[in-house]
Amino acid sequence: MNTVIIDYGTGNLRSIGNALKRMGAEYLVSSDPSDILSADRVILPGVGEASSAMKRLLDTGLDRVIPSLKQPVLGICIGMQLMCRSSEEGKTECLGIFRTEVRRLSPAHPSMKLKIPEMGWNNIRMETDGQDGKQEPCPLFKGIPDGSYVYYVHSFAPDICQDTVAVTEYGHPFSAALDRDNFFGTQFHPEKSGKTGQRILENFLGL
Repeated sequence: MNTVIIDYGTGNLRSIGNALKRMGAEYLVSSDPSDILSADRVILPGVGEASSAMKRLLDTGLDRVIPSLKQPVLGICIGMQLMCRSSEEGKTECLGIFRTEVRRLSPAHPSMKLKIPEMGWNNIRMETDGQDGKQEPCPLFKGIPDGSYVYYVHSFAPDICQDTVAVTEYGHPFSAALDRDNFFGTQFHPEKSGKTGQRILENFLGL
């Protein structure tokens, strides 16, 4: 059972690889479409700026490969943002897998002071009702208590939509996690989120 971490030059591959290694999981870091297509599951990581990251997917042809995948796919941070319709960052057209847009974090009121980027721990609220009829928690969050804390480093986040399965509030509520068919995404970094993040990664590896 092999997991491929997609390498498209956007960093944080080592931290994800180390997290998988600690769990005893086999993984391959690759940008080869044949490796990605034949994997049992795929992780799309990412840090940095959305338009540059999307350009790398376009330049390598991975913009066509990723939406075609049938195995479980997990986007992390920018990786999840690139799986949305578009991002305000660089006015970027993205892959369109998740039915939402990515916007810059902003205060709920002009008088509110909000430090951007958000860096540190924040909690997640699970969403089930109304998400395309889903009545059960997303399988990523099996065994994760509502209100658990996870680690963020970001300036942009997806709007809440019908694919939202977890919500965090920072200025405004935003999608902490998304789930549509075989595609999953977390705006937070599970590989930096302690035991909660490890359980989320274990749940993904068990899909």
